[in-house]
Amino acid sequence: MKAEPRFLNQPKHFWANVRLISAKVGYTIKRRGQILVPSLDQMLAALKARDLTSDHIMDARRNPTALGTSLCAYFQYRADVLNGFVEAQLMDAPAAKQLYAELCATCKPRFPVPMNKQKGRKRKPAYFTGMVNLLIEAHTRGWPCDFNPRSLTSVTRGGAPLRTLARWVDGAFPSPVNPIAVWEIKEYYYTTTFGSRVADGVYETLLDGMEIEELREHERYDIKHYLFVDSHYTWWECGRSYLCRIVDMLHMGCIDEVLFGREVVDRLPALAKEWLAIAAKR
Repeated sequence: MKAEPRFLNQPKHFWANVRLISAKVGYTIKRRGQILVPSLDQMLAALKARDLTSDHIMDARRNPTALGTSLCAYFQYRADVLNGFVEAQLMDAPAAKQLYAELCATCKPRFPVPMNKQKGRKRKPAYFTGMVNLLIEAHTRGWPCDFNPRSLTSVTRGGAPLRTLARWVDGAFPSPVNPIAVWEIKEYYYTTTFGSRVADGVYETLLDGMEIEELREHERYDIKHYLFVDSHYTWWECGRSYLCRIVDMLHMGCIDEVLFGREVVDRLPALAKEWLAIAAKR
């Protein structure tokens, strides 16, 4: 899923309003299991509850300002894309296992699928990570790729370190040193609640994105940054509010693209082609 161009390059105060209003009004219609679209009156009430003005989103005649109109459009878009597209892409463990087996038969990966971090009967192959790895391997035409960098991502200039990111990533093409692309994978098929570990994963991706944004703005070095997520139960049944936050991050420019579940099958080959084109110019 790419960002909707209408909502890219919004000023920081736009996202300040999105976050504050969402946190106060809520993200979901709980009894229907859908994403909420706050009304203009709900936005005004959210601001009033924090003793903040609403003049920036509604004028004296109670007509929405340009910012108010943009906020209404964004909240509607966010709900539509999550309710109408994202939910259908998310898989459970049996579906992921079947899709992984189908891809293995087609792509014939060279590397074994990594295992998840569960114990006992929940100890299974990390099917979604395996899909990501084999699709990238199959479509990068023999280029090196680090599918498990156990080191910090770094960018150099003239042989000296220019930036070093704070965290390990889950994958880097072609390597974690001067990468063209890096990615995080969040698959949680066997969790029973939306715990703090899952929530932390969202904010860690935000941190990565902010560091990459700073690098792009100040050093003119572009790293493509991706987030791959799956598990219908974890993300949709338990964590729809965090899916909203992910869509927000995407449009804030902290992620270049986020792929949900089955979406990796169609999009990863195209992304690999883009990376190869960049590599050819280096």
